[in-house]
Amino acid sequence: MTATAARPGSTGTGGRAERFARPVLLAFLLVAAADLAGLLAGAETVHLIAKPLLMPLLAGYAALRGAPRLLVAALLFGWGGDVFLLADNDLAFLVGMGSFAVGHVCYLTLFGRGKGRNRGVGRSPSGLVTGAGYAVVLVVFLVLIWPDLPADLRIPLTGYSLLLTAMAWRAGVFGPYAAVGGALFLLSDALIATGIAEWPQAPAPDFWVMLTYIAAQALLTLGVLTQDTTKGTPGA
Repeated sequence: MTATAARPGSTGTGGRAERFARPVLLAFLLVAAADLAGLLAGAETVHLIAKPLLMPLLAGYAALRGAPRLLVAALLFGWGGDVFLLADNDLAFLVGMGSFAVGHVCYLTLFGRGKGRNRGVGRSPSGLVTGAGYAVVLVVFLVLIWPDLPADLRIPLTGYSLLLTAMAWRAGVFGPYAAVGGALFLLSDALIATGIAEWPQAPAPDFWVMLTYIAAQALLTLGVLTQDTTKGTPGA
């Protein structure tokens, strides 16, 4: 966040931009509610319209709040993944997964710059324990799901899962909101993977995928925006 945007009551350009942030956030919440309600009601058209609007609105909110450019980029690459995953074919799935992967690289780069208050989280004892826990969960999950995955998706999904798990672990750099957001992102994509593997699903599986995904991106955004990023390079 830039220094101008960070100061309450600022009358500069950042202060004027932030006045538009609340309406954009409200629009994001309304579209999210419509998407989730549509999934519960089985209204596929509502989902097809609402899903592509979610990340542009959240990215717009983040930008208006003076968020780091890497956060905005991560959200927009998430939007690319959302759009491609609406198509029901393997090529679109792989392209969408690639777009999400680039978004995770953006997140990891942002987390690696250490502007959050908890920048030593990865090297602390608790951070190392958390990292080990994520690693165990990843290995167990991959071992269990591997035989049921389509052969041509096993390697791409494994590589993506490693990247996603690293992002989820490092998200704690930006505090508890971002840490929970990273964990929910991992859960959301795990639910997608179990669907691909044709494991038994909970009722309305797409609802739970989108609920955890929307919450993940929102909490990651909130975590970055509420941490002390003002000491770094503006707009980094």
